[in-house]
Amino acid sequence: MKSRKPSTTRKPPVPSSSHADIEDWIRHVMPALHPIVKRLDELIRETIPGLQYAVKWKKAYYGLPELGWIVEMVAYDVSVNIVFLGGAELDPPPPLGTTGRTRYVKLTTPDEAQGPEMRSWLEQAARVPGWK
Repeated sequence: MKSRKPSTTRKPPVPSSSHADIEDWIRHVMPALHPIVKRLDELIRETIPGLQYAVKWKKAYYGLPELGWIVEMVAYDVSVNIVFLGGAELDPPPPLGTTGRTRYVKLTTPDEAQGPEMRSWLEQAARVPGWK
């Protein structure tokens, strides 16, 4: 039996063990969002050991070799979305998003980036298959 190809042509980013691309990406987000993005990046790296990194489509990706990409960070003009690529399986799932397994949170302040719920979601994301 042939496996069906996903309906999307997007290919996952190529992983790197270097955080340099993410650091470069952070430097190019809107200045007002720097504190949020920096705090999220620190929290992700503090919470999940052994990460791989990538930047593709102006988004930062965090993943684990065995699970694929588990977290995507997207910076817009006035907010930052933290996307959990296996978010539907988290308990409770992040509040936004209804398609597939992806769920996300929209953040507008650094305080929102460091609540206990965010840390819990990150800890759980490290145990849930992501996007390969």
